[in-house]
Amino acid sequence: MPISPDQGSTGGGATVTFTGTGLANTTAVLFGAKSATITANTPTSVSVLPSGAGVVDATVRTPGGTSDPVPFYYVQPPVIVEVSQSSGPVAGGATITLTGRGLDTTGSVTFGATDVTPTVVSDSELTVVSPAHAAGSVSLVVTAQGGTATAADPFAFVAPPTATGFSPLTGLPAGGTLVGITGTDLATTTGVTFGGVPATFAVLSDTRVAALAPVHALGAVTVALTTTGGSATAPGTFLYLIG
Repeated sequence: MPISPDQGSTGGGATVTFTGTGLANTTAVLFGAKSATITANTPTSVSVLPSGAGVVDATVRTPGGTSDPVPFYYVQPPVIVEVSQSSGPVAGGATITLTGRGLDTTGSVTFGATDVTPTVVSDSELTVVSPAHAAGSVSLVVTAQGGTATAADPFAFVAPPTATGFSPLTGLPAGGTLVGITGTDLATTTGVTFGGVPATFAVLSDTRVAALAPVHALGAVTVALTTTGGSATAPGTFLYLIG
C-alpha cells in the first residue's frame, strides 16, 4: 500500500496519506505500536503522524483486516549551525551556504515570507539563492521532512548604497591620505577603490566610511565603494598630485 510521504519528524505532526482500496471504514492507523489520529476516511485515509523514532511499520486496520506493513522513517529535525553570510542585496541573487545537520531532505528555505527551493549538497550543507525582497531583516527558516530550523541571526536585505561625497579632494601619489566618504547604506561596505585600486578602509557608520588613499600615479581618479547591496561611485574625482 503506497504511503506518502514515507518520512517524517520524530516530533510527529506531519500529514501522511495512505492510498489503496477498501479503506473507507478504517478503524485505526498505526505507526509501530502508536495510533495516529484519522483526519479523513475515504478510499484514501489521511492521518496525523504521531511522534516516534527510527523505522516503524505503518499499517491500516479496517473491519476486513489489517494491511501489510509499510516502512515509515522518522527523521531528526534539521539544525542550522552556520550561514555563510547574514545579508544580501534587495535585488536578490546572493548565493548563501547553510551548514548543519539533517539538511538532506530540505524542501524549502524561507526568507521572511518568501520560499526558495535550495540546492541540497549533503546532509550537512545546502546552498540557496536569496530572493528579491524589501530592505530589512527577516528570519531564515529551513523546512525539511524532519521539521523546521531557524537561523540564530536574521538575514538582512540591504538597499543599494549611495556615495554623496568625500574629503579631502587631493592626495600624494605615495598614498596614505585619510579620506572620509559620505553616503547612505554604507554599513555593509566590503571594498573601497581609488581609480580601481583597492584601499584600506573602516566603516564608521551607515553614512560614513574612512579610507586610506592607496599608492597611485599622478592624475584624477574616481572613488567608488561596494557594499552587500551593490556599488556606488562618488561624484567628482580625487586628484593625485605632487605636494
